[in-house]
This record gives sequence, C-alpha cells and structure tokens, in this order.
Amino acid sequence: MNGIDILLSPPVAFVLILAVVVLIYLLGKRMAPKLTRTGGKLTSYACGEDIPGTKVQFGYRLFFFVALFFTIMHVAALVIATVPAGKIALFAVLYLAVVFLSILALITRS
Repeated sequence: MNGIDILLSPPVAFVLILAVVVLIYLLGKRMAPKLTRTGGKLTSYACGEDIPGTKVQFGYRLFFFVALFFTIMHVAALVIATVPAGKIALFAVLYLAVVFLSILALITRS
C-alpha cells in the first residue's frame, strides 16, 4: 500500500473528514456574532403575535398508519411487477382485490 491508498482507507478517511468538519465548525463559531439577550429575541414568533410556549407531545399513531399503508402498497407493486405472463396472471387480479380490501379496512378503521 502506498501513501494515497492509506489516506483512502475508510477509517483514515473518516478521521480526516471529521477533523475538517470540526475545523469548519470552530471557524464558524468564531465568526458568528455573540448572542445578546434582548426582549423577544428568543421567543417564538407568529405574525407579530406573542404566543406562549407550550409543550407538545407527539404520538406514533399516524406514523404507524402511514407506514402500514406504505408497506402494503410497495409489496403489492413488487408482487404485481413480478407476476409471470400466462394464466397465472389472473391471480394478480385476485391479489389486487385483496390489497384493495386491506387498504379499505385500514382507511375505514380510523
């Protein structure tokens, strides 16, 4: 291995890029203006109105709904795209009907 091969090895390249990123971060931190705490500088802003900050608790219910829909649709697309030609292709229509019913059940459940 010559010198350029060692520099291109993943661990050495990672350390070099990490050093470059830290240097850019420190340079940016020195160039940035100092924060002066004034009246409403650190408060939320919405069209000139003062809005008190509130804590928001997010849930995963909608995420799981979308993830299940995404999974069903992509598996259906994969299965339909790989169905061979011939009489067996009629099963693809039955499969699409079952997928439609499962999506319908998913949508009407919530």
